[in-house]
Amino acid sequence: MTDQPFLTDVKTLRERARQHIEEGAVTEGYKANRENVINILNEALATEIVCVLRYKSHYFRAEGISANVAAAEFLEHADQEQQHADWLAERIVQLGGKPNFSPEGLLTRSHAEFVEGENLREMVVEDLVAERIAIDSYREIARYLGENDPTSRRIIEDILAQEEEHADDMAGLLEGLDAAQ
Repeated sequence: MTDQPFLTDVKTLRERARQHIEEGAVTEGYKANRENVINILNEALATEIVCVLRYKSHYFRAEGISANVAAAEFLEHADQEQQHADWLAERIVQLGGKPNFSPEGLLTRSHAEFVEGENLREMVVEDLVAERIAIDSYREIARYLGENDPTSRRIIEDILAQEEEHADDMAGLLEGLDAAQ
């Protein structure tokens, strides 16, 4: 512990709040490289969009004896991935950036791939692989952001927790499909 006070005095906080008001939510206390963070969040946004599209494709294409259970899981995950994309886009705007929703280059910006799979088992495997990619990349992003951008880190950590649930769901589906064969 230091002898430094816990909180900056109110007068100083008020003075700083009036400076650079065009920066919106980004105050003097923001320590991250905003351009890098916006680029990273746009890559995560692309990853989420690709995941929405893959899960939607799998939802509509699911066939076989376990298709109803898997399709319901695919649809739920697609909806949650869309929510993740919305959170990321909102944060990018808060940081003064522009969310990149352009389909051009979407797959090159995304960490995950769009692999359709030829049957239900392959679809589940591809979704599990994509979730595992997201888990590792979001864990690295959270570490990179650290204390320099705690708000973006928290968003990434919330998404990470849900991606871990998705991976667990896909692993369970895969186990069920393999046991049924």
